[in-house]
This record gives sequence, structure tokens and C-alpha cells, in this order.
Amino acid sequence: MISTKDFRTGLKIEIDGKPFEIIEFQHFKPGKGGAMVRTKLRQMMTGQVLDKTFRSGEKVHKPDMTVTEMQYIFKDGDNFVFMDLETYEQMHVPGANVGEKGGFIKEGDTVKVLLYNGELIGVDLPANVSLTVSQTDPGIQGDRVSNATKPATMETGLKVNVPLFINEGDVIKVDTRSGEYLGRE
Repeated sequence: MISTKDFRTGLKIEIDGKPFEIIEFQHFKPGKGGAMVRTKLRQMMTGQVLDKTFRSGEKVHKPDMTVTEMQYIFKDGDNFVFMDLETYEQMHVPGANVGEKGGFIKEGDTVKVLLYNGELIGVDLPANVSLTVSQTDPGIQGDRVSNATKPATMETGLKVNVPLFINEGDVIKVDTRSGEYLGRE
């Protein structure tokens, strides 16, 4: 059990059998009565954000979560297939559980995944990844100074706006938090 005095940003808690992550919290004491803790929580399965107030000293459950390294093998329709590096078991994960982060993962990449009761609910990515441009309009020579960009499709299917001088086959760095072009490899 986790007490409200142990709350901090990023802490994972369980309410009504669902995992939540604390986005922000604030201890306050109203004029009358005991102290309270106001929190903003993100439901980890759906991404829904809600506000909840707890009485000071109230206890909540700690979710059954584990972080493990898995290797992304391939995409099977809408599912992502990951392999546990210790047991070599394969896990078929719905695309909704991986979310937008699936566009940053290449076949063969090893990533840290968050498992809740044995079900994958999140993928932890590095700050940036290197991806190969698979499709874009031809580069324009001499147009390196302007801020003009063009759309490009990466090997994973991710779409990124890149400078005009980037060509197909170029390897670029992409920020996994914002999806923006960072530079060439």
C-alpha cells in the first residue's frame, strides 16, 4: 500500500483495479477539516486524465507492474510482436497498447516495456532514434539555409517533416517525444 505522503510525480498507483500515473499533485489544508492531496492522474491503459482528491494519510494499492526488456520482432496486421529475451516467449500486442511509439521502433530493436498483470501497456523509448528515409520527394541542391520542410516516410511508416536536402536512403535522427527531425546520422 502507498500512502498519500509518498505521492510524487511519475508514481504509479492502482485505483478500482486500474493503473494510474500521477502527473501532478499538491498537498493543501482547507480552512476546516484535515489536510488533503489534490492529484491529476493519467489512466495508463486508455490515456484518460482525471482529477482526484485524497484525504491525507489515505492509502492506495501499488499496481502489479514490471519493467522488462523485449525485442520487437515484426508487425502482424495491427499487432506488434515482441519477444522476451529471457524466456524467448512471443507476445502479440494490439497496436493501441503501443500507440504512436510504434512508429519509432524498428524490427530487431530491444526496448523496455511496462507490463501490468502480464499485459504490455507501455513502451519506454530512448530520447531519439535513427531511422532510414524510405520515401520523400527528391532533394533540392543549394536549399540548405531556409527553414522549408517536406514530408518524408520512414522505414517504420512514421511520417516526419524533414529539410529539403534530405533524400531517400538517408539515415536521420528523430526525437521520440515530439516526432521532429533532429539531424542526419
